[in-house]
Amino acid sequence: MISFDIKDFYVNIPIDETLNIIKTKLFQNNNIQITYQMLSLLKVILSQNYFMFRQYIYQPAQGISMGSPISSLIAEIFLQNYEDANIKHLLDMKSIALYARYVDDKLVIYTTKIILHTISTYIN
Repeated sequence: MISFDIKDFYVNIPIDETLNIIKTKLFQNNNIQITYQMLSLLKVILSQNYFMFRQYIYQPAQGISMGSPISSLIAEIFLQNYEDANIKHLLDMKSIALYARYVDDKLVIYTTKIILHTISTYIN
């Protein structure tokens, strides 16, 4: 059993990559006009990336701010896509007995068929 925590998760989410993931998903269920309208709105919202700490207003150089109402949704979309691309095959191979995640914390119970280094490499 091992647990992982993503360091500085929100400020390290790649916004452009996440927008491309959203674009792909939106194209599957919407027409072009609706997809581009939603992407335009998301770009505006994500560019207004401000937060307040001790009476000072900050804007991170990258990623999304933790206090934004949309941040958790954007983070979940990015992580779901990442897990589908990098972790799902380990689950399918039965190399991982349990994979559970809450926001940026992960719990992995692995079998003896796979070594810890391999799991760590895929998750990192």
